Amino acid sequence: MSEKLIRVLVAKPGLDGHDRGAKVIAQALRDAGMEVVYTGLRQTPEQIVSAAVQEDVNVVGMSILSGAHGTLFPEVVNLLKEKGAGDILVVGGGIIPDEDIPALKDAGIAEVFGPGTPLAEVVKYIQENVKN
Repeated sequence: MSEKLIRVLVAKPGLDGHDRGAKVIAQALRDAGMEVVYTGLRQTPEQIVSAAVQEDVNVVGMSILSGAHGTLFPEVVNLLKEKGAGDILVVGGGIIPDEDIPALKDAGIAEVFGPGTPLAEVVKYIQENVKN
């Protein structure tokens, strides 16, 4: 019996208008054999969580450049827990200052990937940490 396909929701929370990084990550995850749902730009935490639950994903990956990661990322984690989906692995990426990463991890973000992170590192992290 084959292993269950990893399903990943890639989301752009907040007012960011730049999604090149998110699209590159989405393609790398697809190339690694994962099923990827991309929600598009300017998603609210509620929209992200609703899509994650509806699509029955294993992972939510959020990309942000606007500086609102300290508010938006933890809100997604909290809403997932409220919806009974707290077992979904949540990762983040984008322009996030190193000093903000410990607070994000304390808030439930499993890992944060900055600019220049090798795509293979992101793929490997998800493969090794998803609860399938």
